[in-house]
Amino acid sequence: MDTEKFNEDINTLLERISENEDIRVKSELERISDRLVKLYRRNLVKINHSVMELLCAKHLILKGYYVDVEHQLSDMLVCDLFGVRGEGKLIIEIETGYTPPDHALDPSTYNRARIASKIARYSAFSDKFGLGTLPTNILQIPGVFQKPPSHREADEILEVKALCDKYYKKPPVSFDEIKNARLHAIYIIDVDEALVREIDPEAYIDEVLKIPFIKREFLG
Repeated sequence: MDTEKFNEDINTLLERISENEDIRVKSELERISDRLVKLYRRNLVKINHSVMELLCAKHLILKGYYVDVEHQLSDMLVCDLFGVRGEGKLIIEIETGYTPPDHALDPSTYNRARIASKIARYSAFSDKFGLGTLPTNILQIPGVFQKPPSHREADEILEVKALCDKYYKKPPVSFDEIKNARLHAIYIIDVDEALVREIDPEAYIDEVLKIPFIKREFLG
């Protein structure tokens, strides 16, 4: 564990994104940075994930949210970003695109299941749920989540459940979680340029489908 390098990278990004902001925004970003450093010392976060969280946190702070990172939702779930604005709650899960070595032979299936499980599990805890990712990563969003809950058929819900059950069994993702889950936004987190772009899932999928070698079936 290289705590010095982690601190250096976090502080470098903090300086970049705080430079022209007012004292309130700077103070909130420093609070979040301090929390990430403490979590790193406990080996609970990684630097590539943390810089995305910090940058996305700034985006939310500027929109008037109070933001927490690595926020405990239940005994089983900790979300990456938890924002509160007025009476509304927002959760964002960060996706770096990393695939564990255990899934070297099924990376697309594994990542599709991971996205499905996150949408199903986390969105129930918020009024708005989003996924954050890098411009270099393609989120495979199962088609069932591209429809309103009232338009989802039992067979397609069961298909996604079977996908999730291959990787998530303790506890399994439930039929009702998939049926009722909502995905409201995608956050494109450009760390190099220190920018975040928020778009709706339909627009994101339309953009992805413009890539010549991507077919709708790839998105699940």
